[in-house]
Amino acid sequence: MVTKEGFPIAYEIFSGNTFEGHTIIPVIKAFVDRNKIKEFTVIADAAMISVENIRQLLQNDINYIVGARMGSLSADVLASIDKRIDRLDGTSIRIKTELGYLICSYSSVRYRKDLYEMNKQIEKAKQVIESPSKTRKTKFTKTGKQQLELNEELIEKTRKLLGIKGYYTNLEETIADNRTIIERYHELYRIEQAFRVSKSDLQTRPVFHFKEEPIKLHILICFMALVISKHIEIKAGISIRKFLDESKKIADGQILNQMTGKMVSIPAKPSEKMNHLIAKLFAPH
Repeated sequence: MVTKEGFPIAYEIFSGNTFEGHTIIPVIKAFVDRNKIKEFTVIADAAMISVENIRQLLQNDINYIVGARMGSLSADVLASIDKRIDRLDGTSIRIKTELGYLICSYSSVRYRKDLYEMNKQIEKAKQVIESPSKTRKTKFTKTGKQQLELNEELIEKTRKLLGIKGYYTNLEETIADNRTIIERYHELYRIEQAFRVSKSDLQTRPVFHFKEEPIKLHILICFMALVISKHIEIKAGISIRKFLDESKKIADGQILNQMTGKMVSIPAKPSEKMNHLIAKLFAPH
């Protein structure tokens, strides 16, 4: 198992409902057993976190780093965070909870974004309260005495969490400190990036198959295209989109000889920039 700074490299699992029903746990366990992996860490967003999911992971000796749903924290944990965290960029704290260690970090950029969103939602709530004929519940409203009113408790709770992001993990600080946990979690963006590259730059599209073998073959082709594009990005040092744009500038010409009726092909010469990229791609190891 390749490691970096003593921390096992995580296999990132697609976010969303992949973990619903724990269908992915046996797959991960089988992969770990088959490859005799000693340390395995799952990284996922908050969509998968639950007591049952954590229990399943721990029972199978699988480590985890997952996003925390900060809005569902208990009053005691929230009070502890509010008291202990220094609201300075990059500061973080670690609190032991029933779901593992809760790591909280603060960012002034996140604070400004959260504050803007909160103020916008408060104004929306006030407008809903002032317009009984258009009454509909929003985040910062609650029903009191048969009418909507501002949920001051929730507003205060949200205010305490402005600029704070949380992560759950079972890894001890001696194995992975707070900074390492946060860095590994943020690498989840590569999954979304892979989807964007596949759909836009590589123009991957669904193909309707009815037999298992063609379905697997189609998935393999799409995956290999993604792998090759990533290889090109790493070796050439540019995005796959820029590489494709530069490649499209090189087009062979064809001239029809009207006397003989034959088509003469004129091969195009790669541009200086393309030659430079090709040299990088095929540089000796």
